[in-house]
This record gives sequence, structure tokens and C-alpha cells, in this order.
Amino acid sequence: MSLYDMNLRKQVIILESREDQCAFRAQDVTPFIVMDVLEKAQEMEARGEDVIHLEIGEPDFDTPEPIKVAAIQAMQAGDTHYTHSMGKLELREAIASHYRKRYGVVVSPDQIIVTSGTSPGLLLIFSVLLEKGDEVILPDPHYACYPNYIRYLEGRPVYVPVWEEHGFKYRSREVKNRMNSRTRAIMVNSPANPTGAVTTAQEYEALAQLGPFIVSDEVYSGLSYEGREHSILEYTDRAFVINGFSKIYAMTGWRLGYLIAPRAFIRPMQKLQQNLFICASSFAQEAALAALQQCDGHVAEMVHTYNRRRRYLWGRLQAMGIAPKVEPTGAFYMLANLKAYAQDSYALAFEILEKARVALTPGIDFGEHCEGYLRISYANSLENIKEGMDRLEQYLEQKKPCPG
Repeated sequence: MSLYDMNLRKQVIILESREDQCAFRAQDVTPFIVMDVLEKAQEMEARGEDVIHLEIGEPDFDTPEPIKVAAIQAMQAGDTHYTHSMGKLELREAIASHYRKRYGVVVSPDQIIVTSGTSPGLLLIFSVLLEKGDEVILPDPHYACYPNYIRYLEGRPVYVPVWEEHGFKYRSREVKNRMNSRTRAIMVNSPANPTGAVTTAQEYEALAQLGPFIVSDEVYSGLSYEGREHSILEYTDRAFVINGFSKIYAMTGWRLGYLIAPRAFIRPMQKLQQNLFICASSFAQEAALAALQQCDGHVAEMVHTYNRRRRYLWGRLQAMGIAPKVEPTGAFYMLANLKAYAQDSYALAFEILEKARVALTPGIDFGEHCEGYLRISYANSLENIKEGMDRLEQYLEQKKPCPG
């Protein structure tokens, strides 16, 4: 048998041995635990049980009417075809105008790529940033999906614990201590999921001075209830921003987001966009334009409602003795500290679901440093939040804290 035939035979054997095996990059992706809770809650509801949903990070508001009207009109006008791969110029101009008005930063429309939600944006950014073995610094706790993007592209997530007594926010010296020659980027999320923390101007500035690129997830921008909100672009141009329309405009199902990046990275990301996604939805882009231009009043009303819920939830958690040490002021989440009752947040969340019929997200979904916490979403009606807290309080009274 020739060397060529031997090599060919080896390749056939390898392929046959892997025929029923999933690729390692897919096997390495961890599950999104909040979906386990949701699916179990839905099973209970199908049996007729009444469950209060405080697990899902999705606005309970309907998409504002001007947004829906714009999409319908676009479809009726035949706007159902491919757009420019970077997104419609008019929308990119509106996004640039939004950042100028809100944060006082100048962004060119040529630095913006409109994506089918923020998830493709993260994939594009890490695709152009990471070589095999490059490191990205993440806070712990963090949004559950971040590490999966990094590992999928053969990068390495490096975790920096952020502490309850510091409002679950980075301290720059601890970030610096985790940096080395392979550190490619520092990931920031403000307002933050799962903690509700909002990064201050001084904190952004300190991170920007450390040197690596900053990847800033600003998808909850606008959902900040105390003081002025900031963007990383106010402090450095060595930054990639992820943002979108899902949270602030109640457009989760529309799947539309965008990224802002340094010019040198735009063309490589555009080529990836062309190959992987082609472009974002044409009529959804028209809807997003209406969101930016016509829905300030709708947003203000939603923010006011979220803030009422936030203040109520904060008070209830304090009364139960499970509130975090620093009041969360952004997004629509709070972490409840239940370490006194259990160390296994996954088991605790399902026990609460079964016994109290309240769906909460286990802290372990967001990193090892979030073990012992449960995330509570206040993207639900005040009536349901009150009922959920009543049920949780009754459950904790019966369970009682663990000794020691």
C-alpha cells in the first residue's frame, strides 16, 4: 500500500470514528441555566400551576407602536430585500447621532455595523480580536454567554472576582494583576447583567488607562436610574461597543443590534458579516430607525416603571435580609444573597420553584463567584413582583437560615 493510500485510509478511519461525535468546540459550550428554570416553570404551568416568572431578562412591555408601524410600512413598500452588509446608512447615521447626543462622542457611521442582535456582534468582535490562546478579562459574576464566545474562538477567559461590598464592579488594580502579554481585551458590561451595577466615569477611565482594548456591552444603556450614565467611548477610542434595541425598546424578538469599532477592524468584520450573516433584517432596520427617532416618550415611561419596581424590590430584599450590600441602579436585575440558606444556588432555585412557585435564576449561571446568589429580574409587573416576594418570604420563613 502506498504512503498516499495509507494516509487516505487513516483519514477515513478518523472520520468514521468521529461520525457520531459532535465537534469539540460545540461540546465545550456550557448550557444557559436560566433556560432550564424557564422550561421547568413552563412544565409546571402546563399542569395548571401558577408560577411567577422573575428569571427571564426580557421586558414585559409590548414594542412601542411607532416601531411596529414602521416595520409594517416598510414591508408593504417592498423593503424586504438585502441591505448593505453594514446596515442601512440612515440607521447608522441615527446611531451615530444617538451617541453624540447622549454621550457627547463623535462616531462615524462607517464605524458602525448593524447586526442581527448583539450576539452576532460579539462573535464578530472576538473573531477579529483573538488568536488561539489570547486572553479576555471578564468580571465574575458576568453574563453567562461571554466565556462561550471566547472559548469558541480558542481564546481564554480570565476571571476577576467583583465583590458585593464594592457593588460588583471592577477595581482596576485587580484587573491589572490578571493582565499579561496575552491579554487582548477587558470586557465591561454596564448597566450589568446579572448585578444591575453601573460603571462610573472614574471606573471607565481607570480601565481605559490599563492598555488592552475594552469590549463594552452597553445593551442595557438607558436603563440607569441614578445619576448620569456613561459609555466607554467617552474615555478611549481603543474600544468596541455592543448595543442594540432589545432591552430599552422592548424589541427582543426583532433581533437587531449593532457594534461600534475602531476603523481598522471594520473591513475585516464586514467581510465576516457578509459571509456569516449577509446583513440584518431590512424592515427591522426601519423599525429601529423609528425607535431612535420617535420613541423617547415610550422609553421614558418604561424607565419610570422599571425604577418603581426596582425601589420596591430593593425594599423587600432588605426587609428579608437578603439584599446586596450596595443598591443596584441599572438594568432590571438584582442579586439576592441567599448564602445563609444554601450554598448550591442551582438546587435552591429549583426548590423555590417547586415549593414557592417562583422562578429565579441560579447565581452559578453567571460564574463561580456568583454561587450562593439568585438573580431576580424585575422585568415583570409590580403586582407579580409583590406576589413573588410574598411567596419567597414565606418559603424562607419555613426554611430558616443554615446554622453557622
